[in-house]
Amino acid sequence: MQLRFSSITALLAILWLIVPVKAETPFSQVQLSNDLVINLTHIPDSPRPDDSKIPPPPSSSPEPPVSQLLPPPEELLEPPLESPATPEVPSPIIQDTITVESFEFTGNTAFSDQQLAVVTKSFTSRPITFAELLSARTAVTKLYTDNGYLTSGAFIPPQSLDRGSVTIAIVEGGLDEIEVSSKGRLNPGYVRSRLEIATGKPLNVQRLLDALRLLQLDPLIENLSAELSTGSGPGTSLLSVTVTEANSWRYQIIANNGRSPSVGSFRRGVSLTQANLLGLGDGISVSYTNTDGSDGIDLSYSLPLNPRNGKVTLSYGDTSSEVIEDPFNNLDIESDSRYFDLTIRQPLLQTPTEEFALGLTASRRESETVFLEDLGFPSSGADEDGRTRVSALRFFQEWTKRNAQEVVALRSQFSLGLDVFDATVNDDNPQTGEDVPDSRFFAWRGQAQWVRLLATDSLLLIRGDIQLADQVMLPIEQFALGGLGSVRGYRQDQLLTDNGAFASAEVRLPILRVSKWDALLQLTPFVDLGTTWNNGDREDPDPNSLASVGVGLLWQQGERFRARLDWGIPLISVDSTGDSLQEDGVYFSIEFNP
Repeated sequence: MQLRFSSITALLAILWLIVPVKAETPFSQVQLSNDLVINLTHIPDSPRPDDSKIPPPPSSSPEPPVSQLLPPPEELLEPPLESPATPEVPSPIIQDTITVESFEFTGNTAFSDQQLAVVTKSFTSRPITFAELLSARTAVTKLYTDNGYLTSGAFIPPQSLDRGSVTIAIVEGGLDEIEVSSKGRLNPGYVRSRLEIATGKPLNVQRLLDALRLLQLDPLIENLSAELSTGSGPGTSLLSVTVTEANSWRYQIIANNGRSPSVGSFRRGVSLTQANLLGLGDGISVSYTNTDGSDGIDLSYSLPLNPRNGKVTLSYGDTSSEVIEDPFNNLDIESDSRYFDLTIRQPLLQTPTEEFALGLTASRRESETVFLEDLGFPSSGADEDGRTRVSALRFFQEWTKRNAQEVVALRSQFSLGLDVFDATVNDDNPQTGEDVPDSRFFAWRGQAQWVRLLATDSLLLIRGDIQLADQVMLPIEQFALGGLGSVRGYRQDQLLTDNGAFASAEVRLPILRVSKWDALLQLTPFVDLGTTWNNGDREDPDPNSLASVGVGLLWQQGERFRARLDWGIPLISVDSTGDSLQEDGVYFSIEFNP
């Protein structure tokens, strides 16, 4: 077959002169226009999902709100301007054809030569015109743009076409610089570092979009806008980001009847949080709670470790209490407990709709209980002075997935008790041979929540909690069942055992909405049930299971005020001589965020 190359080669040379592709020429002049700008406009305000998916026991687990939806991609990233095609050179109709046996590719890293060969296969092993040759180049560019590489593209450099092979050069776009403009205390490096991990070369706009959406969900950021434009070098772009910081101060006032009646069930408290103490995204929190028989303080400080939201947290808490319930108040039982936690948490998978994280906590628990002023209280596992000390490593895993209709959250924790730092160590009872609990133990705790949107303002909430231990446990490590956040209809911590399981189902139905107050009143019928059991020679409680049905009212005014009243009807009878609201199955909680 006779091939004629002179006309096509000349046309390539003319095209090369008119559309120069030099080392110092920005790629935007080859495949994109000089004024190409992709606007990531202001993202509309949106509530943020609950940051604490399933907090560790004994705290109850606030459900992740399904109504807090993520902004759709079209609101975050405007459709990119159409990239003008490379200017075509007016020329007379040329009927010359060539036969390309294969294409060679240079500059490609996002796709392999084999992947690029697939999209250009239809242009090989047959006579093709010059227009079809340019179409092969366009097919390569389309593969890049269809996969989110909007600033990348292909071109055909000047070359001899008499060897049966044509070289297609790819210029993969990258970021020249990330400019961050922020008024406030947040360090620009906090934002820049979180975008840099998503903007490696070649630049993928979809990955950049996901990184921006993750930043929008950051509690430190109220809003952000971004603009992607051509940069100063070949194949480079400039990303300009403007950040509006959120108020990093948070205050909360609480009141509920969620404590054990033995120390006073009515609990009130206040907490103060500064989420950006030094401008590094580090946060400090302090809270104080008390009842008629107890006072407690909790402190924590957290510091980001890396741009992937790894974090280290140091926590401390101290609670002093005395038994005020008849008839035990005559014994003057007093207790002091404290904890120290050092936690490292690292997300391994993080998208706007899904997160999987691992964490490790070095934990220390101490308690001391005395009665009649200075006698050690004979609690299980305590020494003669009424003291117990637990040193443990706790390895946890957390997974959360959300969409417009539902939220699923899972948490697993393995706890290994250690004989270090003067931890409590006991031998078996020499007289009875019974197992005596101490700091040497292994336990697993699993928690789960599923929230499903049934209709507007109507939710289905299912919760579960389980603990499995390998031996008899100290009281501060046991599983508690009953009360607020557990099986309603019974007093708080009605049952305390080595192992246990709990499940709850609740429906929230709207009955009143007051738009001018942004307020919603919901009816909340529920069913709770749980069972417990002990290890070793320790007897199980009788009964060892609790179950209840009930109904509640939930009033919410935006994110500032929340009040709830529940009435649980016990289905299994237990001995109870108290006279608190808990014994009547009534629970209330109030949260106010000024």
